[in-house]
Amino acid sequence: MVKEILQKQIDFFQAQQTKDVSFRKKTLKRLQEEIVKREDAICDALYADFKKPKFETLAAETQFVLAELKYVLKNMESWASPESVSASWMNWPSSDYIYKEPYGAVLIIAPWNYPFQLAIAPLIGAIAAGNTAVVKPAEVTTHTAAIVSEIIKAVFDPAHVTVVEGGVEVSQDLLAEKWDYIFFTGSTHVGKIVYESAAKHLTPVTLELGGKNPCIVDATASIGLAAKRIVWGKFLNAGQTCIASDYILVHEKVKDKLIKALKENITACYGENIEASLDFSRTVSQKHYSGLKDMLVGQEILFGGHSNDTDNYLAPTLVNEP
Repeated sequence: MVKEILQKQIDFFQAQQTKDVSFRKKTLKRLQEEIVKREDAICDALYADFKKPKFETLAAETQFVLAELKYVLKNMESWASPESVSASWMNWPSSDYIYKEPYGAVLIIAPWNYPFQLAIAPLIGAIAAGNTAVVKPAEVTTHTAAIVSEIIKAVFDPAHVTVVEGGVEVSQDLLAEKWDYIFFTGSTHVGKIVYESAAKHLTPVTLELGGKNPCIVDATASIGLAAKRIVWGKFLNAGQTCIASDYILVHEKVKDKLIKALKENITACYGENIEASLDFSRTVSQKHYSGLKDMLVGQEILFGGHSNDTDNYLAPTLVNEP
């Protein structure tokens, strides 16, 4: 199946239709219209997957993508135009230009933490540049994967852009093929597998990976402002953001003051009964939830730590590591 899909993409690309900038703009405008039309349904899908609040979906998923579309549509023609550059004196008299050419068939592997944004945003760039694309949504967020598939089917010729759903085996089948470009968002571990697969074919890649993100609070910091920003950045999407701070290095002189301010800001954001808050997501799966709970075993918990196995709820939690 994967080989057939890829061959159709290659054939579509070689037909040269995607070289036409007006064709690219037309398809991206249709994508824009379809997202606007289905925005409430996208919010519902993300809520069904892990109770993502509507505000967060609008701010970090749909409106983010729509802003990207607006920006790309505004600038696409100038980006695609030949760029005049200075000629070498050895070639005088001559006129030199850089021509922007698409890669061809692009594979986009999306993650589960921002399953709509990080499936569609890379697709926008791929289509704007004149490529075909196969999108592999995260299998964990099944409702979002389904609506991404519906939107793409409604907008694109399947030989131009198509969605392939499935788990690890499907990803392995996709990576076994020779793509012209791969865009992957996810863990460092899987990123290494993707890079290894791409290297066999000398395929260029973009890897957007998670990592360690310390937050440093020194003795001169404005503690109230620091706490407010840390709480917002960390607990957005229930902490499931690759660039969210995952630990704090704080000067001993202001440690107690910071802890107090963090507690106050968490309560201000989500209320006394955080589990009942409509503004706090759930952990995306039982596997991820269990892993987080295991991390808390034997720790000195300063705040939170409460959990509910029925819906993968884990409260915003502060852990002391003296």
